Amino acid sequence: MAQINPSILSADFARLADEAQAVKGADWLHVDVMDNHFVPNLTLGVPVVESLSRATDTPLDCHLMIEDPDRWAPQYVEAGAGSVTFHAEAAAAPVRLAREIRAKGARASMALKPATPIEPYEDLLPELDMLLIMTVEPGFGGQAFLDIMLPKIRRTRELISRHGLEMWLQVDGGVSAETIERCAEAGADVFVAGSAVYGTEDPAAAVRSLRAQAERATAAAPWACAH
Repeated sequence: MAQINPSILSADFARLADEAQAVKGADWLHVDVMDNHFVPNLTLGVPVVESLSRATDTPLDCHLMIEDPDRWAPQYVEAGAGSVTFHAEAAAAPVRLAREIRAKGARASMALKPATPIEPYEDLLPELDMLLIMTVEPGFGGQAFLDIMLPKIRRTRELISRHGLEMWLQVDGGVSAETIERCAEAGADVFVAGSAVYGTEDPAAAVRSLRAQAERATAAAPWACAH
């Protein structure tokens, strides 16, 4: 089952409550948290996540592009996030952090930047509920999808299958009607879409259309047929 997570990075920050309602039917609302240190951009933090969690019934998927997630990630669970993603490149103790996020009641997820290989983290996968493959360099919305990430998505899906894990595989960056089917065919099942949703006149319809595309591609994909 393909999941579509609209990214509020592409929404109107002055109308976040309305923008959250505009994507009713989305599986999760993707919230990019950037600290201007780990990535060269500054977005929002714990107070906005708290406000958003009160403004929408759609669960929040918080992607922390920040330094020292070991210290800050648990606060995002307390603020109302249902899923918290930290970066492998920033976490000092990823297993301990994943367990702490889970213990507080959220799904634990780890993200990899484009140049970070999946193979060194194979043994960590059972500690995670989701793995995020960045398909652009993190920091800004609206970037072009990096096709060179497709083999990494395939390798990650193979590792998940080899270990018999139920974890989700998310992609984020340049996901659109033009790229989502390639991602699904390669093994992704959770898709973060920013401008492809919020850049349209009917964001809710864009969510439905992207999900249908992803599910068609998944149905024909070798990795899904093997299940």
